[in-house]
Amino acid sequence: MIRMVERLSALSALLRGALCVAAGVLAALGLAPVGAWPLSGVGFSLFLLLLGGRRSRSWRGSFGLGWLFGLGYFAFAFHWIAFAFLVEAETYLWMMPFMLGALAGGMALYWGLAAALARGLFGEGLPLALGFSALLALSEWLRGHLFTGFPWAAPGQIAEAMGGLSQLASVIGMTGLTLALVIWATLASVVLAGSSRGGRIACLVLACGLPLAWIWGELRLASARDDTVPGIAFRIVQPNVPQAQKWREDNARAIFDDLLLLSTLPTGDQPQGIAGVTHLVWPESAVPFLIDESPAARAELAPLLGGRTALITGAIRLDRSVEPEPLVHNSVIVFNGAAEPVARYDKWRLVPGGEFLPLGSLLEPLGFRRVVQTPGDFAAGLGPQTIAIPGGLSAAMLVCYEIIFPDRLVAEGARPSLLINVTNDGWFGRSVGPHQHLAQARLRSIEQGLPVIRAANTGISAVIDPYGRVVRSLPLMTSGVIDSPLPVALATTAYVRWGDGMLLLLAGLVLAGAVLSRRTASAGPGS
Repeated sequence: MIRMVERLSALSALLRGALCVAAGVLAALGLAPVGAWPLSGVGFSLFLLLLGGRRSRSWRGSFGLGWLFGLGYFAFAFHWIAFAFLVEAETYLWMMPFMLGALAGGMALYWGLAAALARGLFGEGLPLALGFSALLALSEWLRGHLFTGFPWAAPGQIAEAMGGLSQLASVIGMTGLTLALVIWATLASVVLAGSSRGGRIACLVLACGLPLAWIWGELRLASARDDTVPGIAFRIVQPNVPQAQKWREDNARAIFDDLLLLSTLPTGDQPQGIAGVTHLVWPESAVPFLIDESPAARAELAPLLGGRTALITGAIRLDRSVEPEPLVHNSVIVFNGAAEPVARYDKWRLVPGGEFLPLGSLLEPLGFRRVVQTPGDFAAGLGPQTIAIPGGLSAAMLVCYEIIFPDRLVAEGARPSLLINVTNDGWFGRSVGPHQHLAQARLRSIEQGLPVIRAANTGISAVIDPYGRVVRSLPLMTSGVIDSPLPVALATTAYVRWGDGMLLLLAGLVLAGAVLSRRTASAGPGS
């Protein structure tokens, strides 16, 4: 084994860099929908062997290897974004390599920094594995917060494919899962590099945490109850409108008619159609017109809702109280059974490059444009809100990618009955993107202990219980409805109480362990 490590160290810089990119791709294969988490372990261990080699001792060399590792990981994890530039290829296709390359390369900077710090501070072996794991988890926390944040494809999301282990998110959240998974994934590199007897024992002790956490999660699932809220019946509509047709004005009538028809369909669960439905959910920006400002649309909705059914729909909304130009919001609007708007929520986490163009004054003269075109940038809402909806429920509304953020998901001190996520993943076709989006919604349900009602234009729509289990769903690129009762929320989870303070505590302990193990190794052989 030591000879293999020596051979890796002896490779040229070009080959070591290529192996780092390949290791990043392997690590990303653990994400949905592939879920090949053992390959993720191979990828992280291979990278640690390369990082710990004698030819990567400089800060610059360590940073470069970490950046290349991250580049391989994020290029594979984010490749689905390329599909958005194919919707109107004549306008946007030329931007694809610049946007995708900048995003993957920019996110990889965090990993390069973690690698450089870990190599410089902790050397090699077990101290390096522990130090890199803690620093990578902290850098991932920064990635989710700095410059609006973009925590998509965090390594902690690999746990979604690992059965009961994902339940650990209810205690330490996605960021804590990143720390735990990277530690477990890199232990093999310590053994392969020829660790001391003490180091091998430490690896064995740390490795025992994986099956113990997995068993705990399976027991938590085994004891889960399937209670539902009495008197509540949700219907989720998935219209499957192709993205290329969604914003054409001449399609407005057909799209609205299709939504009305699907909303009334009789099903095995609701043989009388909408008559037994208490809450109807349409996806993000469901119709290509201002539904709250359309008396004609509300006149058609009123008999549909029949005084008994609430409609919760994604919609574009104008705030006309602002002069001289109204603000454009990507919103969720709640209509009561009489088709009167009774509540609204405005998206506050906007998609860079989609709903606003960062550095627009610099990029627009070069021809760059937002993917979603409105008279101006979308305006951000005020922040997370808990909205009262008919039927005695309260909901945290999440539009599109807002559900990928573990922090500030719900308003402080206003715990809701459920999370409602409306989205339009039609931009991304039959790619891995919608699967990854759903996987993140599942982690949010585990972290919060809340059910998720998810309405997606082209899929994947789903009802998710507070343990992250998909109760019912519709596949990609299909038209239909989901009828489902509402799962009962759990008591407040440990993660809700402590938040990412758990990450700081765990990272501090792991870094202390890295310092201690390096001092022990420096004390001499046999220590």
